Amino acid sequence: MLNLSVILEDSARRYPTKEAFIFGDTRLNYAQINGAANQIAHGLVAAGIQAGDKVALSCLNLPYFPMIYFGILKAGASVVPLSVLLKRNEIAYHLKDADAKAYFCFVGTEQLPMGQEGYAGFQEADNCEHFFMITPKPTDPSPIEGTQTMGMLMANQLPTFTTSPTNAEDTAVIIYTSGTTGQPKGAELTHSSLLLNANLCRDLLGFQQEDISLIVLPLFHIFAMTVLMNAGIYHGITAVLLPRFDASQVLGLMQKEKVTLFAGVPTMYWGLLNFDDSAFDLKSISDRLRVCVSGGASLPVQVLKDFEEKYNVPILEGYGMSEGSPVVTFNHLNQIRKPGSIGTPVWGVEVKLVDENDQEIPIGEKGELLYRGHNVMKGYYQRPEANATTLRGGWMHSGDIATKDEDGYYYIVDRVKDMVIRGGLNVYPREVEEVMMKHEAVSMVAVIGVPHEQHGEEIKACVVLKDGKKVSEEALMAWTKEHIAAYKYPRIIEFMTALPMNATGKILKKELRK
Repeated sequence: MLNLSVILEDSARRYPTKEAFIFGDTRLNYAQINGAANQIAHGLVAAGIQAGDKVALSCLNLPYFPMIYFGILKAGASVVPLSVLLKRNEIAYHLKDADAKAYFCFVGTEQLPMGQEGYAGFQEADNCEHFFMITPKPTDPSPIEGTQTMGMLMANQLPTFTTSPTNAEDTAVIIYTSGTTGQPKGAELTHSSLLLNANLCRDLLGFQQEDISLIVLPLFHIFAMTVLMNAGIYHGITAVLLPRFDASQVLGLMQKEKVTLFAGVPTMYWGLLNFDDSAFDLKSISDRLRVCVSGGASLPVQVLKDFEEKYNVPILEGYGMSEGSPVVTFNHLNQIRKPGSIGTPVWGVEVKLVDENDQEIPIGEKGELLYRGHNVMKGYYQRPEANATTLRGGWMHSGDIATKDEDGYYYIVDRVKDMVIRGGLNVYPREVEEVMMKHEAVSMVAVIGVPHEQHGEEIKACVVLKDGKKVSEEALMAWTKEHIAAYKYPRIIEFMTALPMNATGKILKKELRK
């Protein structure tokens, strides 16, 4: 048997009094995190959660996230992490699609009313039986009358728990990704694949016992979940949590908590470079900062060079995806780093580039990146047709176009042709298009990504209005923002009389990108 929660249990035994997570003035050690996870596991079992059940989780970067995450795993269930930016209809879709039996949701803030949206989504999902509101303090009442809180679930539960036996190939986490088109699909990641990926991340970053990491990447995203949270817990290091990126807060925490490890998406490095940091002691920050990691999108080479020069710290770039648990390739510490490259395959993973017939291509040519190994998902949850395509021939088909040089280093040339990566987050045009098409004035819409200095790509919607209908760019933008997660709505809208199409009526997005 194998349960991913063993990494927390082991560190709680080895380093019970060592600080595991720091959030503001709250400092929790490994024994406290493990004890809380045990109480949550008891509560879930008492509520009827059984091995194999799915439990969804919407939570900011707070100590509650690892407590609940490992509590769910200890109970033998699978974790379904959800973006904190999802709106009620999106939450309902995920709860239904994953067959979630229970749902933990943080109350949120006035600007981000997660609790209201979460409970509304829960009420639309008939299959989901239990809703637990995560309040700022466990003793706080729920703002929604009649709803149970996480604190109520934990009350009077023992801080010890015998973890439910699970097999290495059982599903530990279902992480949602849209792949290339259509509705989001849940990638099933096993206890084994997540444990092995956490272990190799430890080695890739050369974790040291005195390391302190800063986690500002969202924990619901596979990047932060594996590379920072799980790998950090596995090695027993201390993590500082920050719910959202703010250059001033990042530098302040780096200085105050003596951070040695930082991971971010390119926009974060861009933000730190372009921030007035005169109020901070950059020398003390850079003296302690040992290594940085970049992923989620290609890091512009100039940004990499400028950041490394300013902070005197290496940025290691890698490539991964939710379906790969996530790390596939990486620029290894003990090997030559090539700026602009995603490095070489990680331990236990094979990578190859192929043409449209899945035939391997010569060095230097462009092809689709395929990989296989311990990191590959079991498949998309209840999507046999998608699995037959994506996992054909025993290889995970990434949909990303890359090249390989003579030294075996890979370079991403193109992401999936239609996908937009804004600030490191994947945005799938069809999802945005389907929402915008519901507006009474919209006849047709095509969503594309356009280059943007800060975000890498910005979302642009090319819109054809219905005859006789009118709506301003600002009004349509505001309407779309109300109906979809905040990072997905278009910041640029162009009204057109027609969209370019081919003979079969397919919209030619490449023409719109010119």
